[in-house]
Amino acid sequence: MHLNYQYIKIIHLVAVSLSITGFLLRGIGVAANARWLKNNLVRTLPHINDSVLLASALALVWISGTTPLNSSWLLAKVIGLLVYIALGTIAIRPGRSKKTRMLAWLFSLFVFGYIVSVALSKHPAGFLQATSIATSPLYDKPVYDSLNQNATLR
Repeated sequence: MHLNYQYIKIIHLVAVSLSITGFLLRGIGVAANARWLKNNLVRTLPHINDSVLLASALALVWISGTTPLNSSWLLAKVIGLLVYIALGTIAIRPGRSKKTRMLAWLFSLFVFGYIVSVALSKHPAGFLQATSIATSPLYDKPVYDSLNQNATLR
């Protein structure tokens, strides 16, 4: 079976959009003490979507040959994802104070923004590039193709 990178990427982007939309709504539901959060569909759909998201991410990695071991920006995304999952778990699962859950939800949204910025910039600092953190020699430097201005890391 031939996998087309662009089709897999579209599936991945749709799954990302559905995932963050669902997470935003569930966070608002937590803030409002919404009863619909206990609905089986609300509890099951995110797992199905996140499975599609993970499968599409792994397919993109496989097709492109890029791995967290040979790409610092992808490693940054994986680490960001782990932080996002941990914070999201604290935010959505009951058992902690509302203040703790809402702070975890807000921080997880910040981390999500960071992950997206890393994906778009292909730089491990993502939107933090404007700060001094991005001047570290440990980070890959983008090289721009003069014909189409696409950044690639070398």
